[in-house]
Amino acid sequence: MSFPIVRHRRLRSSAAMRNIVRENSLSVHDLIQPIFVTVGHNIKEEIPSMPGVYHFSLDRLDEELHEIAALGIQGILLFGVPDSKDEVGSSAYDDNGIVQQATRRVKALYPDMLVIADTCLCQFTSTGHCGVIHHDPNTGRADVTNDESLALLTKTAVSQARAGADIIAPSNMMDGFVAAIREGLDEAGLSHIPIMSYSVKYASAFYGPFRDAAHSAPQFGDRKTYQMDPANAREALREAESDVIEGADFLMVKPALAYMDVIQLLKQNYDFPIVAYNVSGEYSMIKAAASKGWIDEQAIVMEMLVGFKRAGADIVLTYFAKDAAGWLKQK
Repeated sequence: MSFPIVRHRRLRSSAAMRNIVRENSLSVHDLIQPIFVTVGHNIKEEIPSMPGVYHFSLDRLDEELHEIAALGIQGILLFGVPDSKDEVGSSAYDDNGIVQQATRRVKALYPDMLVIADTCLCQFTSTGHCGVIHHDPNTGRADVTNDESLALLTKTAVSQARAGADIIAPSNMMDGFVAAIREGLDEAGLSHIPIMSYSVKYASAFYGPFRDAAHSAPQFGDRKTYQMDPANAREALREAESDVIEGADFLMVKPALAYMDVIQLLKQNYDFPIVAYNVSGEYSMIKAAASKGWIDEQAIVMEMLVGFKRAGADIVLTYFAKDAAGWLKQK
């Protein structure tokens, strides 16, 4: 049958009608707020390329946590900005490192708030890369060593979990990173800690503002030898399959906005919670356009976040989490 018997507008005739047939919705429980914690005192510094996002020292972290908790957001993703770096990123797995200290602070104030620890070395290495660099004396080429890096990433994950992290979120894109971290956690008596794997992480231009925020820009070269080519979709299934086999509990796609097809691919192929990371460049573009009055920020953000849910995301990591939570309360 077709028009005039079929009339699709019948189900759009009022707000109530649209509400009862709505296929996807956004809840505050879907949202995770990233936080940048740094060494020092009395620091709350806005990140220039990310308006409304701040570096917090531990003594100023409480005010951010109070706001997040009051909005009903149940989880945060912690990034640490250390005061010292070296070639092996040793402050990442220091039991008194900035992420570990911040985790203990969060759990002391809000025991039920989920702390997700980003597990990578790039913020902590002097090279800005996600692993240990090997220099080939014959060719002069410098590249990240996979297996040596796995050992340090595992130490980092165990240290973060012992500090109280509820979820380990490895973002390094080394081959075998989920298996190495799962084994390390289990051997440390931490088999109950889930892994939120950055399963499908592209070598994306959308990360620019984050590298300012985390002080993690590579000091040479790029990350294309370990992060994925943005042109590839089928490769995402191979990456995700490896993580599933190795023991991941969540599968993440990063970035989200330009990769909704990949989010949908994972949702169709894996019966795991799917996480979309709405990254810094996506955030900053909207903020910049909104500051010019070119777009309605609230409308754009909420449409985008629902779009991630429609594509198949169960969880959304976003710098808009607090804003979205506030807007949802107003409904």
